[in-house]
Amino acid sequence: MSIDMSQFLQTFYEESFEGLGIMEAELLNLDVGAADAETINTIFRAAHSIKGGSGTFGLTAVAEFTHIMETLLDEMRDGRRQVTQEAVNILLSSVDVLREMLIALRDDHDLDVDSIASAQQELSALLAGGKEGGQSAAAGATNASGQTGAGAWDITFKPHLHLFQSGNDPVRMLRELNELGDMQVVVDTTQLPEADAFVPENSYLSWQIRLNGDINEAQIREIFEWVEDECDLEIRPVANEHAATVADEGTKAAVTEAALPDERRRGVDRRKGGGAGVETASIRVSIDKVDELINTVGELVITQSMLSQFADAEELTMAHIEKLRSGLAQLERNTRELQESVMRIRMLPISFAFQRFPRLVHDLSSKLGKKIELKLSGEQTELDKTVMEKIGDPLVHLVRNSIDHGIEKPDARRAAGKAEVGLVHLNAYHQGGNIVIEIKDDGAGLNREKIQAKARQRELIGADEVLTDEQIFDLIFQPGFSTAEQVSDVSGRGVGMDVVRKNIRSLGGSVEVKSRQGEGSTFTIRLPLTLAILDGQLIQIGHETYIIPLVSIVESIQVKTDRVNVVAGRGEIYQLRNEYIPIVRLYHVFGVKPKVTNLKEGLLVVVEADGQKLALFVDELHGQQQVVIKSLESNFRKVEGLSGATILGDGTVALILDISGLASLHRKQVPVPDLKVINSGTAAA
Repeated sequence: MSIDMSQFLQTFYEESFEGLGIMEAELLNLDVGAADAETINTIFRAAHSIKGGSGTFGLTAVAEFTHIMETLLDEMRDGRRQVTQEAVNILLSSVDVLREMLIALRDDHDLDVDSIASAQQELSALLAGGKEGGQSAAAGATNASGQTGAGAWDITFKPHLHLFQSGNDPVRMLRELNELGDMQVVVDTTQLPEADAFVPENSYLSWQIRLNGDINEAQIREIFEWVEDECDLEIRPVANEHAATVADEGTKAAVTEAALPDERRRGVDRRKGGGAGVETASIRVSIDKVDELINTVGELVITQSMLSQFADAEELTMAHIEKLRSGLAQLERNTRELQESVMRIRMLPISFAFQRFPRLVHDLSSKLGKKIELKLSGEQTELDKTVMEKIGDPLVHLVRNSIDHGIEKPDARRAAGKAEVGLVHLNAYHQGGNIVIEIKDDGAGLNREKIQAKARQRELIGADEVLTDEQIFDLIFQPGFSTAEQVSDVSGRGVGMDVVRKNIRSLGGSVEVKSRQGEGSTFTIRLPLTLAILDGQLIQIGHETYIIPLVSIVESIQVKTDRVNVVAGRGEIYQLRNEYIPIVRLYHVFGVKPKVTNLKEGLLVVVEADGQKLALFVDELHGQQQVVIKSLESNFRKVEGLSGATILGDGTVALILDISGLASLHRKQVPVPDLKVINSGTAAA
């Protein structure tokens, strides 16, 4: 029986991506020429962890690539190499390549050998020159010509019996020792049991190693740091000896062969690590949240025990009924607390989404010749993991837009009386049942006249149509709309902003923009905290129950027929104060037989989505309640105008309305009713 390492592979990938995020963030924090030693150590440790894990899982391409990065970082932290901007840029590019390698391996795709070779060439060229003195680790690792070294070490390495079960492998350590210098190895097999007592998961071997080369003890101990508590290790300098002994080539070849086992021998199948496009399959949860969940489950068990006593009662007395009511009330509290505890487990700080932006701002500002400061606030604001994963791309679009269109170049900012360094500010906070994310910049702001002229040119608005600032700024979300004079790989193709709105709508959120020319712009995104549960208003149409998200409801009104009008091409509209709102007869949209068709006998529920209001005509309103959303698309198919379904307390299924989809559907249908319906209610609409 052998250990199936594939069960740990997904965790390795997730931890490696976290490590790459740490490397990227700390590289951006490095001060060129006077780098903080702890910062470099943090980067080095992340690289070392990835190298060690990839070696354990037989991902040799990753291990070899990371080793070169690690060598460069080792020289920086030892003071043998100055931190230069060139080195930081090359390491940042290498992080990108390493990330792509891990994604390809995780998704069982081919590696991009050209980009890997190019990055390795850049790293090697950097290692070959610009060093501040002293022999590099790379040189030490490759100096296997048989010449006498500056020292020698005797190493006794005896793994404990259960070393393999922690995911460690002695072969990987032997391979790394072999890279430090010339090595002779003698294996001790005296602890091997008889065949009938042999356990494949146990470690029975130990090794005596002679290592020759210009090597210090810290380098050796670093290789064994992951197994310090799982082995007996002795490292002794060889006194008055030159490291002239060279390992036999056959022995070295055997070690190298053993150090590069293929994946089949390890029982690792990369495809088990995740298929193409697989999202992160796990989250880290604080122990406080787990303790809270356990306590709530304990309360639920007590309540269940209290209620179970009534199952044995032959007849319920009034005293029993009072206790039953009390128990049911307690059950309701426990269930609500359990729901809240479980939802908190899914919540993650938005810093997970924000962490990509320091690198994005660094790269784009250099590319565009701008000076930009990125400010992040509200990073500990929590939202649902599912929302987090889907908001990343819209945020990238908006930040890129602020950098490219918003922030001016230094000379233009100076001419406008501004500091030459522009500011992009990402802020997140909770507001009611939503999370609000703001992307602010102090750039040039949106050009009202330019947007309006472009919209007239494309016939999005009439030649004489007068719009408010909000309506004009809303035009930038139209498909294909762009005011960029030149097309670049950053912007100007008219794609992006419409996709931003579409993606945010799909999350049940909204986006709006405010801007002052010459002062900057603010994009505000409002999202539900979770996609799993929503607060809804139950409505009745005929014998069917539907749910309107409470966040979309403006007000509910009884109809005054003198305020209803029919406009050619737009159907019915209702005058509510100074606004004219389209009336949507939901029984028309969904093909349901209603109880009432006379507007005077029903109700209008005024809802809003993406700045547009609709008046939904319904038979009657029921109560409000939290509902658990079930996806229609994954369980049935996508239905326009509906965002999902839920199961009510009586076991019936209620459909959840998608207000943005309804607005789109209404524009396509625009049903024209029989005017007699408005007043008499005697004819079918």
